[in-house]
Amino acid sequence: MQLASSLRKMRAPHWLGFYGVVLLAWAALYAMQLPPDLVAAANLYGAEFWQALCRIEPGLAGAPNIFVMWALMSAAMMAPTALPALSTWDDLVQTGRSAGFATLLAGYLVVWLGFAILATGAQLGLAGVGLLNPLGESVNIWLTALLLAGAGAYQFSTLKHACLAKCRRPLTFFIQYWDDGPWRMGVRLGAVCLGCCWALMALAFVGGTMNLLWMGGAMVLMMLEKLPRIGAVLTRPLGYGLITLGGAIVIFELGGWT
Repeated sequence: MQLASSLRKMRAPHWLGFYGVVLLAWAALYAMQLPPDLVAAANLYGAEFWQALCRIEPGLAGAPNIFVMWALMSAAMMAPTALPALSTWDDLVQTGRSAGFATLLAGYLVVWLGFAILATGAQLGLAGVGLLNPLGESVNIWLTALLLAGAGAYQFSTLKHACLAKCRRPLTFFIQYWDDGPWRMGVRLGAVCLGCCWALMALAFVGGTMNLLWMGGAMVLMMLEKLPRIGAVLTRPLGYGLITLGGAIVIFELGGWT
């Protein structure tokens, strides 16, 4: 009965709209990818080929395209991680199931649009000093190690665990902030989600900001981390793993094995 009720709820117009937005974001990201043969050729022929190949102009001229990419990435990856909270909202709203749903989701996503602006600036800055290639992937082993170790260390931070606590208990979150209304609750929800996931999202500069495989894997990982039972046993081991990987990269570099 509970499964049937959940399936009926997911067929409601606002849920179909939600999944449509997510699918469109993923489709747009797929359309922005370079064909594998061109990526392979770029790796083979080096910087000059990259310069000729890159569809994103250098400097501020490329900022709009990079922002669109980060905005799409945020919607495609982070909206699905909010599913438990959005489902809880539906359960709490007794009349008119779509009441406030779009407003709540918009408040959530506007926070991630702000993150997209910051990420765009970071990508332009890092690419400008030669630390990223045109696909947004680190070409500097020290930057790679720093991103990995930094994300790993953040897994143990008080802020991370405080934000995860709210994400893992959406019912408590909504009861606490119900009087704020859907827009402000959506912004709050986006803020705590950002507090959970910004460091893991920054690992896009390791996997490549145009790498769909990395995006999909990171989305699943962040969804699992927000689940109370699975997340409780995932967060710290993930931190240890990222720190170990970052340290291993440094050791290999100092040992001259790269």
